[in-house]
Amino acid sequence: MHFLAQVFGWFTTSANWSGTQGVPVLFWHQLELSVAVVLTALLSGGGLGVFLGHTGKGGLIAVNAANAFRAVPTLALLTLLAIQPAISLKWGGFLAAWLALTALAIPPILTNTYVGMREVDADVRDAAKAMGLTGAQMLRRVEAPLAIPFVMAGVRTASIEVVATSTLAAYVSYTDLGTYVIAGLNTNDSVVAFSGALLVAAMAGLVAVALGVATRLLTPLPMRAQPRSRPLTARIHAA
Repeated sequence: MHFLAQVFGWFTTSANWSGTQGVPVLFWHQLELSVAVVLTALLSGGGLGVFLGHTGKGGLIAVNAANAFRAVPTLALLTLLAIQPAISLKWGGFLAAWLALTALAIPPILTNTYVGMREVDADVRDAAKAMGLTGAQMLRRVEAPLAIPFVMAGVRTASIEVVATSTLAAYVSYTDLGTYVIAGLNTNDSVVAFSGALLVAAMAGLVAVALGVATRLLTPLPMRAQPRSRPLTARIHAA
């Protein structure tokens, strides 16, 4: 109880909520980094997934290669980037963190986008072709809307992973909520470290809820009430 009282005291201390090292500023810095990473991963990994899923060529190789890359520890990659003079502390550590976290975010988005595109029913594709739709029209009007739930599942997974892992950016002098965690660990101050971890968990929860709402809004209305089949869900989680 004494520890929890100290944590409560930390959160109710006005000094922790003001200035350049205050919670609002660091919260915004972490959100800014996370959004930049996820958008980059969506444009690159999602774009590649759409192309591979639409054409059906080379998709499995790309997806497997991306998933294999997930075995690379983010901290190790971040450290390697941080010792490069051209990257090092560029933009206050933002560049190194952005590159390392983007590598983490691309695989789930690429995998889910590719699976979503390939899971479009062949009969639906044939019907679209019979109606005279071109490849681009079929992609825009048929395949992309049907793949939205899968794509957003990948975005949600990537976003939560990025928010949780972006605390490591403090190692390269980028000031976000990880600053509290790292500072607490370095000074053996468990109250500060725990408080920072709670803030990161709260951000991850908010992001998950927001993306859940966004997924429902972006999903075509007829698909909202249709539960996913177990094989498809299993395949996504396995990826």
